[in-house]
Amino acid sequence: MTAAPPARGRRRAPTRIERAAGRAAALHRPRVLLALLLLLALTCVMLLDGYLRAEVGDDQRVRTGASSSEVPDDILDGGPILSFPGGQAETVSVPDRTIVLTFDDGPDPTWTPKVMEVLEEYDVPGTFFVVGSMVSRYPDIVEDLVDQGHEIGVHTFTHVDLSYQSASRVTREMEQTQLALAGAAGITTTLFRAPYSSRTDAVDNYSWQVYQQLGEDGYTSVFIDTDSEDWKEPGVAKIVEGATPEDGEGASVLFHDSGGDRTQTVEALAEYIENMRAEGYTFTTVSGAMAGQQQQQQQPAGGSGADGPGAAGAPSGTGDRLQASHRAATGTTLYEGKALIAAVTVAEWTVPALSAGLVIVGVAVMGRFGLMLVLARRHHRQRNRRRFNWGPPVTRPVSVIVPAYNEKECIENTLRSLAESTHPIEIVVVDDGSTDGTAELAEALGLPGVRVIRQENAGKPAALNNGIRHARHDIVVMMDGDTVFEPDTVGRLVQPFADPSVGAVAGNAKVGNRSTLIGAWQHIEYVMGFNLDRRMYDLLRCMPTIPGAIGAFRREAVLQAGGMSEDTLAEDTDITIALHRAGWRVVYEEHARAWTEAPRSLRQLWSQRYRWSYGTMQALWKHRGSLTDKGPSGRFGRVGMPLVVLFQIVTPVCAPLIDVFTVYSMLFVDFGAALLAWLAVLGVQLVCAAYAFRLDREKYRYLLMMPLQQFAYRQMMYLVLIHSCVTALTGGRLRWQKLKRTGEVGMPPAGTGG
Repeated sequence: MTAAPPARGRRRAPTRIERAAGRAAALHRPRVLLALLLLLALTCVMLLDGYLRAEVGDDQRVRTGASSSEVPDDILDGGPILSFPGGQAETVSVPDRTIVLTFDDGPDPTWTPKVMEVLEEYDVPGTFFVVGSMVSRYPDIVEDLVDQGHEIGVHTFTHVDLSYQSASRVTREMEQTQLALAGAAGITTTLFRAPYSSRTDAVDNYSWQVYQQLGEDGYTSVFIDTDSEDWKEPGVAKIVEGATPEDGEGASVLFHDSGGDRTQTVEALAEYIENMRAEGYTFTTVSGAMAGQQQQQQQPAGGSGADGPGAAGAPSGTGDRLQASHRAATGTTLYEGKALIAAVTVAEWTVPALSAGLVIVGVAVMGRFGLMLVLARRHHRQRNRRRFNWGPPVTRPVSVIVPAYNEKECIENTLRSLAESTHPIEIVVVDDGSTDGTAELAEALGLPGVRVIRQENAGKPAALNNGIRHARHDIVVMMDGDTVFEPDTVGRLVQPFADPSVGAVAGNAKVGNRSTLIGAWQHIEYVMGFNLDRRMYDLLRCMPTIPGAIGAFRREAVLQAGGMSEDTLAEDTDITIALHRAGWRVVYEEHARAWTEAPRSLRQLWSQRYRWSYGTMQALWKHRGSLTDKGPSGRFGRVGMPLVVLFQIVTPVCAPLIDVFTVYSMLFVDFGAALLAWLAVLGVQLVCAAYAFRLDREKYRYLLMMPLQQFAYRQMMYLVLIHSCVTALTGGRLRWQKLKRTGEVGMPPAGTGG
């Protein structure tokens, strides 16, 4: 008897089940959000790592040949140190017989320490113009540079030509590098050298605007007088020659401590220092040169005649952290800098680890595809040989158990399909407290051999156990209330029981409502993902799941395994593993087909797969003891369970990262190579799917939807699995959730797969 409709204008009070569903939804939303935030965090980490490696936001343009008409002549003809005291541009030259050793593009984990060793050996200071991204990756090296009394300058964060960048990008490049310095060594600096810059006479109208902007921010820009051109690796003699100033003039000299093989640089540096000292030169930092020039202007004949960081008026000695250009980082700058270094450290460890893991996963997935194809072909040929049989034909009657809860839309099609069975059966409908008249409808059909058993709502496992207790035969077939069988399905499904070692048989579940896009996607998944897998697991004797839509069991085996358990939400996986542990063999019968109604909406699909994924995890955890068992139980534990964990949990969880890496590679690395790799993987999947369709005699036209499936459907399945993992890790509990059925899957066409 159905409930009366609510009076017009009054809102119906929610039922107990609806209230429980509402509470479950409220609990699940934070977990979905957590899963999405986790994926977003990993994406951000990857983007950060790409930014540090100049893969994201990289701009390799270098301006040449631009006009310098707007640059003052006294700047073009001036010294290498440019500042803007009081807003007025002025340059400073390095004092005579004084060398400012400058090093660009570091820090480098290999070459910067070698350069430091040479400088320490000769007690000579250097000024290192560092790239912010490198500072954030190798903070310890920068800290050593500062501790040893060397001077630090900014060389931008990503080594881009600032003359092409907006004012905001210029500011960002400087601020990010300053934060990196604060986090690495607790300092900021007022020195700056632009990438790709050289002498002041090369300043053009575009770069002049940048220098003016930075001058207003208090930066001193440093150019060069002589260029060693060590980056060309011309040989030690050429490097020394290029770096040597003429006629005793002072010079800002350019070397590099990163950007390639700096072996010649290190060798030339020692020779250069010795040569310059022999000619009466002293060495200092940029700050020391500025102070020395002031002293030289006051006392033209003066000069310390000593080397080291204190030479030529340098304000600090070796080991003094604060050069005149350095400022101690404090407050927000210091903490933000440390946070940046910490984030980069996480990215530096996480991205390579993920990359290595994804390579392993990729190899495993491709290996699985190959294994599935080989074993599926072997299974098909073995089971379809003319002489193959399980033993004497099984002709005795069997019991078909149909658990039903509010299945009025489907129950008639289900029972009428069973009534057409060519194998003798009894039909036991267990009505699990339906409120829509399912039991009454089943009885009203008046079909022969149908018994309806009513019980209070207790869940599907309880309904199945009740059906087993009322079954009259030793073989029981279990199916869902929204599924229809072909006339020969039961007869084919029970033939493997001729082998006394077989305890259960999995049938071939088909999507009946495949006319919609979602239905077509699930059809591809069922044929390829489920049935190819079952063929493989059958030969390996470690079948993990008998589908709830179609499975047959020895009544004795089910009772020996403890019946259908309510411990998990995947009672079909739970009982299958339990049968393995009890010593029974579980096989797959591809010719026994059942047509089931797949979810029609994304919401229903999410609900179903969420339960499946979480229930599978519960079942695996429940039966983890099989890992150390012997016999069939141990075989499942050491073969089947790792395969399920790897390919139904680990691989799908990693799959979104593979997609993110693919998109990232297309956008920032190599579009063509990334696209080719993606197409190659899709091609392998298409081959596997096509072979699965051939084995099941399905129409190939559905495969046209497979590329689109990779963009939409597959992503949803990833999120469902991640959601399930988060629920499992946070100790959440799920309830059974009834899917809304339409009854559109009617009587199947006998003897056809399409």
